[in-house]
Amino acid sequence: MKNWIKYAVIAIFIVIGGALFYNKVYVIKSTFETTKPTLGNLYVTIRAIGNVDAKNIYAITAQTGGKIENIFFDEGEWVKKGDLLLSIDPVDMPLLLDEAKLSLKKSSHESKSAKENLESLEAQKTLLQTTYERYKNLLEQKFVSKAEYDKAKSDLDNINAQISSSKAKIASAASEELRVQKSIEAIGAKLERLKIYSPIDGYVIAKEAERNQYVLPSAAIFKIVDPKTLWIRANIDERLANQVKVMQRATIKLRSKPNEKIDGTLQRVVAMSNAVTLEREVNIGFDVTPETFYINEQAEVNIEVAQHENVLKIPLKLLVAKDGKKGVWVAQGNNAFFKPVTLLGQNDEEVAVSSGIDPNTELLLHTPSNKALSEGMKIFR
Repeated sequence: MKNWIKYAVIAIFIVIGGALFYNKVYVIKSTFETTKPTLGNLYVTIRAIGNVDAKNIYAITAQTGGKIENIFFDEGEWVKKGDLLLSIDPVDMPLLLDEAKLSLKKSSHESKSAKENLESLEAQKTLLQTTYERYKNLLEQKFVSKAEYDKAKSDLDNINAQISSSKAKIASAASEELRVQKSIEAIGAKLERLKIYSPIDGYVIAKEAERNQYVLPSAAIFKIVDPKTLWIRANIDERLANQVKVMQRATIKLRSKPNEKIDGTLQRVVAMSNAVTLEREVNIGFDVTPETFYINEQAEVNIEVAQHENVLKIPLKLLVAKDGKKGVWVAQGNNAFFKPVTLLGQNDEEVAVSSGIDPNTELLLHTPSNKALSEGMKIFR
């Protein structure tokens, strides 16, 4: 009697355990959600990984070497065209400029004095010329002596010599003024070259020097990006390169913003392939420049190379391979079956199908908690 009770209890636990396993494990693992294909447009894309770059990155160098006197911008700051970026110590050039200006003033005064003296001599010459002409006539009429005539002539010759000398001084003063003025302009140009201005409205991505540091003319001090030329530098396999063309639409995902899609346009396909990697460089520009960006940041791009209109589409995650064929798992009644399909194209999210299923086909959605599918297996929905 006791054995009968023991076996009965065991049987009851087995039945209960089996029921629990069936309902809590088997049914759940064999229960699938379903979806149906949709009609719409499919954009075929080529995916590539690249980095943020720019067509125009300006390396700012000093036109002349020297010690940096002041530096006004830092990395990560925006600059306007014409902003003063830095100045280099002019050493003694301001003193030389002051001396040149004083020399110019002196030459100007000398020129002015010589011109005033010339005017005075010209006035005296008029009087002496009249006196000489009168004595010349009187000498012919024997009314004056030869000595008196000679004195009048000597006075006229003397004033003419003074006038010539004064004109020479004026010309010399003018030449000196011109020379000093050129010297002032040269010193001013040198001083101006000691000030470095931004050539564009841009963003400072690198600063390679600090105040009081000595720099050479060829050394880069700043690197400034023209934000209007920002793009992604990416590489695609040569086997796909014939599909990409300038002006194709693209989407960009920055590594710092993985959930944000940014619109872009293919701006350039580099004419030379990389002989080692067998890839070709492409450049995808931003339609709208991001407010913040980081040169060399990794980015993912998807270039739209084709479009299929009004086609049957399914999620890419439903596409599987079985026995060397691509297809989907479908529900027919309470059983699962594998259906091979013919593909028109695909992108990172969807697949366009031309045959194998129709809009009413129930597609099985497989999750990690589901049992592995097999041909004809019983399913719940």
